[in-house]
Amino acid sequence: MEGESEKGLLECGGKCSPPPFLMKTYMLVEDLATDDMVSWNAEGTAFVVWQPTEFARDLLPTLFKHSNFSSFVRQLNTYGFRKVATNRWEFCNERFRKGEKELLCQIRRRKAWTSKQQPNQDSDEDQRSSSNSSPSCYTTLVDENKRLKKDNAVLNSKLSTMKRKCTKLLDLVAKYSSNPKEHEHEDERPMLFGVRLDVQVQGGRDM
Repeated sequence: MEGESEKGLLECGGKCSPPPFLMKTYMLVEDLATDDMVSWNAEGTAFVVWQPTEFARDLLPTLFKHSNFSSFVRQLNTYGFRKVATNRWEFCNERFRKGEKELLCQIRRRKAWTSKQQPNQDSDEDQRSSSNSSPSCYTTLVDENKRLKKDNAVLNSKLSTMKRKCTKLLDLVAKYSSNPKEHEHEDERPMLFGVRLDVQVQGGRDM
């Protein structure tokens, strides 16, 4: 059944054959057995991935040899698909319609570079070339990110230290203010962080 569907898609445009990615995607959407994960919308003008996790795990490997949903979406974008809903993964291309598979031959991959680019270059190579065009910018961002992480760690450490000191100070104040008679036979000089404070306690008189 799958072979017949693929053959029909290949012959949809006479001498023209649709790109393999579009052909395989159309097959997934058309398969009624997987409508719980991916199907056409009510109008047949777009398709919806209802369960992205299951779609990536169970369906993508059967035709695309990977299970990366983000990679699948990026490929859709290169062929001019648009996400047309905010609350679900619904994708639309005016030439990707239910019952009109002959239109697949008219869909072309977008070119990110100038006309000097080879027409059949793989999209992954395009992405790598684009990234390599600004290595200094990328390095700067990485260094800045490392610096910010280090500064944040230092600030967190200082904040934790101050919190501990504040807690000890509050405990010390509470200890000597709750019941001073308990300490009248002890050295009345309070201790703060292990250091005896040289302060004279004078009851009833201002210091």
